[in-house]
Amino acid sequence: MEKNLTTGSIFKTVAYFSLPYLLSYFLQTLYGMADLFIIGQFNGVDSITAVSIASQVMHMLTVMIVGLAMGATVMIGRFVGAENHEQTSNTVGNTVTLFMVLSVIIMVGLLMAVNPIAAIMLTPAEAYSETVTYLTICIIGIPFITGYNIISSIFRGMGDSKSPMYFIAVACVANIALDYLFIGILKLGAAGAALGTTLSQTISVIVSLVIIRKRKMVRLSRKNFRPQIVIMRNLLKVGIPVALQDGFIQIAFIVITVIANNRGLNDAAAVGIVEKIIGILFLVPSSMLSTVSVLSAQNAGAGKHDRARQTLLVGILTTVTFGTISAVLMQLSAEPIIGLFTDDAKVLLLGGQYMSGYVWDCIFAGVHFCFSGYFCAYGLSGISFIHNLISIICARIPLAYLASVYFADTLYPMGIAAPAGSVLSVIICVSVFIWLSKHTGKLNGCI
Repeated sequence: MEKNLTTGSIFKTVAYFSLPYLLSYFLQTLYGMADLFIIGQFNGVDSITAVSIASQVMHMLTVMIVGLAMGATVMIGRFVGAENHEQTSNTVGNTVTLFMVLSVIIMVGLLMAVNPIAAIMLTPAEAYSETVTYLTICIIGIPFITGYNIISSIFRGMGDSKSPMYFIAVACVANIALDYLFIGILKLGAAGAALGTTLSQTISVIVSLVIIRKRKMVRLSRKNFRPQIVIMRNLLKVGIPVALQDGFIQIAFIVITVIANNRGLNDAAAVGIVEKIIGILFLVPSSMLSTVSVLSAQNAGAGKHDRARQTLLVGILTTVTFGTISAVLMQLSAEPIIGLFTDDAKVLLLGGQYMSGYVWDCIFAGVHFCFSGYFCAYGLSGISFIHNLISIICARIPLAYLASVYFADTLYPMGIAAPAGSVLSVIICVSVFIWLSKHTGKLNGCI
């Protein structure tokens, strides 16, 4: 059941598609926090540390899978916009084939690397065993984690952003219930948290498959699942740069966390709390990236390039408005909001400083997120990868390091490193967009 998003009011279409996306990201954030919150109620610091470390690894992997799946979303969106039902079915079938094979390969490879991964993360000895257990169980569940994200990418490419929201809601509720069963009642600790996560994803996949079968949303036959080199190449052409980009961004966050950790316990706590708050604020830019990508892909497939550009502009306007409001409010209320997480006066002060600088990134990151979505829609995800990599290497990490060295008494300059990096990304994106606008043949040739 395809939904063509190439007609009607652009603003209403963006709002219609992005709101379920936003709620999905919000539920996914809650889903990710559930394990840590619940195990903290029933277990000691060693179990909490194990889940915290292992979930960082799994979050990075999941983010990269989602990035890789962007290729499916974009390609399906193009064919839906072009009303090419045969190619839509072929793309869906090849997506399933490609990602199921990849998920098994990744699962086997990571199972052999569990102990080295735990060692690289500098896991404390007290938490080492449970960290390895959590990772092992979650890695075995990678096919189901992949399955959920691929099904969601297919729905979104077809113009349906509501169904993935329902799927993650099912997973979220199941995860909380299973966590209380395995951790609270059965006292399985980190292993219970991992089982809850894996089984809830499995339940979500089963529910989504039942809905697909009931709706008969896409007609698939055996031939659609047969590998087609051109389709798989196009899926990976878009997906690999996005996956690498998201992976490098996660690595950058880890590096900045390490830099903060070296400044002392208070600085580390302040940065950790602010990162969680920023993660919530970034739900809007993240949802707009995906929205611009899907809508622009459908419009590009339909040959409506002006409408694709207008979608980009509406996305930018939305994120800039939200980012500006967030930045101004945080200048006035950063410490009280951080106070929801701690009452330590020093952490409140440092957190307020870090947030006051960091929060401006909501504006500039929102802009380059929208551009990234637009470039992905035209198969130019390599541009997104390049500008993010340049931003990380030339601004975010070096500026954060220099700020930590030369401004030992305040975290404000360190917080500014993030928006400074995003400004560099925006400059690159705008320059590329202007160049492409003057060479429309280059852009059309990417479809």
